[in-house]
Amino acid sequence: MPVSLHVRNIDDDIAIALKKRAHENNRSAEAEHREILRKALTPRIDAEWERRAAALRDATEGKLSTPSEILIREDRDYR
Repeated sequence: MPVSLHVRNIDDDIAIALKKRAHENNRSAEAEHREILRKALTPRIDAEWERRAAALRDATEGKLSTPSEILIREDRDYR
């Protein structure tokens, strides 16, 4: 359910910058505020990390690997 959010005591320069940014993105000031909040609060996926993860998946595809629980158990037994 949508909630109204009111922010008070914003510096004039911030308000002007928000309006300018909204205009540049062809959005209303309110829509721009929502987009800024959405981007700030949505977890980001690092593109470089995603590329490396995909490369690792490709490099190890079809290869047998030891399940992690076995490796952990072996390490515990070794101590």
